[in-house]
Amino acid sequence: MGKTTLLNQVINTLLDDGIDPQRIFRVQFDDIPQLQKIEAPILDLAAWYADNVLGKSINAFANEQRGPVYLLLDEVQNLRDWATQIKHLVDLQPVRAIVTGSSALRIEAGRDSLAGRIASIEMGPLLLREIGEIRGFGELNPFLAYNGLAPLKEKSFWQALRQFGHEHRILRDQAFTAFSEFGAYPLAHTRPDASWEEVSSQLVETVVRRAIQHDLRVGERGRRRDEPLLEEVFRLACRYVGQAPAQAAYLDEVRRSLDANIGWQRILAYLRFLDATLLIRLVEPLELRLKRRKGAAKLILSDHSLRAAWLQEQIPLLPSALLAAPHLTDLAGRVAESAVGQLFKSVIHLAVHHFPERGSEPEVDYVLTIGDQRIPVEVKYRRRIDHADSRGLRSFIEKSVYNAPFGLMITLGDDVASDDPRIVSIPLSTLLLMR
Repeated sequence: MGKTTLLNQVINTLLDDGIDPQRIFRVQFDDIPQLQKIEAPILDLAAWYADNVLGKSINAFANEQRGPVYLLLDEVQNLRDWATQIKHLVDLQPVRAIVTGSSALRIEAGRDSLAGRIASIEMGPLLLREIGEIRGFGELNPFLAYNGLAPLKEKSFWQALRQFGHEHRILRDQAFTAFSEFGAYPLAHTRPDASWEEVSSQLVETVVRRAIQHDLRVGERGRRRDEPLLEEVFRLACRYVGQAPAQAAYLDEVRRSLDANIGWQRILAYLRFLDATLLIRLVEPLELRLKRRKGAAKLILSDHSLRAAWLQEQIPLLPSALLAAPHLTDLAGRVAESAVGQLFKSVIHLAVHHFPERGSEPEVDYVLTIGDQRIPVEVKYRRRIDHADSRGLRSFIEKSVYNAPFGLMITLGDDVASDDPRIVSIPLSTLLLMR
């Protein structure tokens, strides 16, 4: 995802700000496997840095410079007890540390040791405006400010976003075309001449298989996970993208595919494992009644290109492509629903759930919760929308207990919209410009 490049950019920024180069120490641990044989490599390297670069202790040097030293440690998940060593450093020395890792699961495992001392940033796939910039279509600033969710509570924010997308529709449509065809992983856009076959094979090897195999041994008491079962569960997540299948669906598929009597708890553990690797996201149902039985989690992918690569089945998202392949419209709607879920899940501190059908209350694809206010979201990815398509949104909005003054309908294009004034209709391509 470009973490190493980002570290280099941080270093350049520090140098541009006048920071003494001696105060910056960077180590890339995947390049030095021998360090894994040392008992406490981070502490030993810090001591070497103090002796050979600073010429004195980190404390003494920082006091002279009136500022901390900066440690940039790349791919630390390959080291044992990395979190404990960093905790020792930041507790006792004037240091600021940035650590990166390709394994979200292994990085997460170190959070307990660093509780209260660490802030995490998840590096997801590229944003739509970043795809446009990389491919040379132009530059756009994010529509949503970096800090705070308060603007999302205002209907005017979403109306302005719709207008923003319309004003920049040329760049938006160019970027969305590339996103539809290749997804949002950088490797698909840094080489514009690459074919889908090349991109697809790289996604399988460097994203899916690497995450599955690299993290396979990370389990309780070192128990090795069942790789064929893990791959089958990921296949099912791709098949049921944008849906919330019941337990029976998983059990039938897994038992038939693997010819083994696999229990639900094991499948659920593997779903949660895939969620921890960030390959998929589990969107839990909104629970407002404690006595209600909990529903199934909705499955979304970090990027639709993973589904296309793993299943060897490309589903078009472009309106023109769907016009030529109308039989894929329903499946494209599921893929679009997954893209919407991934976008919302990537917004820090935003609570995202889905609302299953409950008695007389129709299903709602997503419900965003900001404080005590909720925003229902429905994805209707088709060429025509009628009044019945907004039934779920209208039902949710009309129940005062949900405190939802308006709703969002995510559509196929600019010319498709709900006729209800309480509902803001936004094309998927425009929604993706929010961040």
